[in-house]
Amino acid sequence: MKRRGAGGATVALLLMLAAGRTYAGCDDRPQANVDWSQCDKARLNLSGDDLSGADFTRADLSGSDLRKTRLAGVRASEANLMRTRFDAADLSGADLTKTALDRSNFEGADLSGAALVKAQLPRARLAKAKLVGADLSKAELIRAVLTDADLSNAKLLDAYLMRTDLRHALFAKADLTDAIFDRADLRGADFSAAVGLEPDQLKNTCGDASTRLPAGLSPPPNWPCAPDPDD
Repeated sequence: MKRRGAGGATVALLLMLAAGRTYAGCDDRPQANVDWSQCDKARLNLSGDDLSGADFTRADLSGSDLRKTRLAGVRASEANLMRTRFDAADLSGADLTKTALDRSNFEGADLSGAALVKAQLPRARLAKAKLVGADLSKAELIRAVLTDADLSNAKLLDAYLMRTDLRHALFAKADLTDAIFDRADLRGADFSAAVGLEPDQLKNTCGDASTRLPAGLSPPPNWPCAPDPDD
């Protein structure tokens, strides 16, 4: 009886300690694998830190400085990362599903293999970003800037790219099935090896002779065209 009672007390103590760690996570210092899920950590300066494998699920890190930060494999689904700086950060393999990334800056960032399904990226800056193998299915990229971005092998099924700046972006073997490109700037973009691109998707877009299309796909009659005056 005494042994069972002692064991029960030990289990209860361990559960209490585990619960304490769970609730104290928001106060943990920034480090690899830190658990800040559902924490309010807005406007932090974490530039250059190693936060690989961290859990930011449903957390608020909006307005933070994460330039050159190591964020490989982070879990940040449904998090608020609006207006956050990710310039040259490593986000390879990150889970950013349904994440709010409005006006965030990813210039030169590595998002290879990242999950951005249904992510909100209006006016985000992804110039020269590496999105090789990333999943952007149903992502919203209204007025986003992806100039010189590498989207090879990326998935953009049903992605919304209205008025998106895609100049000189690379789409080698990217799946563009049902992606919406209305008023997008495609000048200099390379779609020559893309899959799923149909003539109707090019209507109301802006392209010219420097836009490379898949074999058998002709430019729409409105090309060449001037960029949208509203941009």
